Amino acid sequence: MKTERITVLVSKEFKHFLHTEAAAEGVNVSEFIRRRCELRPGPDEQLLAELAKQLREATKSAESALDAGLEAVQKARATIRKLRAEEGVAV
Repeated sequence: MKTERITVLVSKEFKHFLHTEAAAEGVNVSEFIRRRCELRPGPDEQLLAELAKQLREATKSAESALDAGLEAVQKARATIRKLRAEEGVAV
């Protein structure tokens, strides 16, 4: 049996939302909140979390590659400018 109480202040709209959602599931608000808080990620959620992790890692890798490419382009442009200046060609 549940014996501890927690008091939470919420807006009128959120309270209405909780009551509506709880009624849709056929439980009282307390049980609705317990169920939502005790949810464990299922296989779909676990897969989605893993895919999101891989996407973050791939994004970091792509950003690094782009930064390296931009740096190489800047160096090449500087070299071309230098060579043109040595040859007396207007840049």
